[in-house]
Amino acid sequence: MTFGQVIAEARKKLGLSQKDLASRIKKEDGTPISPQYLNDIERDRRNAPSEQILAQIAKELDLSLDYLQVISGKVPEDIKVEHYKPEEIEEAMLAFRRTLEKRKG
Repeated sequence: MTFGQVIAEARKKLGLSQKDLASRIKKEDGTPISPQYLNDIERDRRNAPSEQILAQIAKELDLSLDYLQVISGKVPEDIKVEHYKPEEIEEAMLAFRRTLEKRKG
């Protein structure tokens, strides 16, 4: 499932229109995002939004911010590569993959 599909599915599950959800998500200047912008996100016509907007979407849709960051292809600020050595990142990714594989089988 794509990032946009996850957003659309969660929004519909909560019975929210794009207009309703868009009015709840504020840009840095305090104005709401437009329903068209949300539509573009849901149709995967735009890159994933900023972490600030992503956090609001996660909260409004009762989704994990970590999950949205992973499916949107973003690295959470607290684990940006510049904070860690390459071998630490590799070790963490291997552990992450092992955990996901265990859950499959």
